[in-house]
Amino acid sequence: MEQILAFAAEHYLMSILWVVLLIAIIVTTLQSATSKVKALPPQQATLLVDRNNGLFVDIRSVDEYRKGHVQGSMNLPAERIRKNDTAALDKYKSAPIVVVCATGMTAKAAANQLFKAGYENVAVLQGGISAWQGASFPLVKK
Repeated sequence: MEQILAFAAEHYLMSILWVVLLIAIIVTTLQSATSKVKALPPQQATLLVDRNNGLFVDIRSVDEYRKGHVQGSMNLPAERIRKNDTAALDKYKSAPIVVVCATGMTAKAAANQLFKAGYENVAVLQGGISAWQGASFPLVKK
């Protein structure tokens, strides 16, 4: 214990950074564990949507969507979700909705917005379209 304190005293910036990172990891883990919106890998997302008549909602731009998207998905750009322009999803209020973005980084905010708007079963495609392609799942190109 004495050596740890001596190290921390000599390398205080590194020690502070380590403590901040540890707190950030703990907070992030707790947030994801208690979140109503779960992140699903491609296999689980496909099973959820197929078995329960759900929908993939692609929040990327129209151009990105045309370059390749999940078959049967609906393109609803993130800007429209931020503006609560979600009338196209009304018939899926209680069905599973899996939100898809390019890498899985921006879908969480859109999924939380949908959940707050009253959509009951919202999830995020973990890793986004990149993970979908990495799992060798097909993309439809228009």
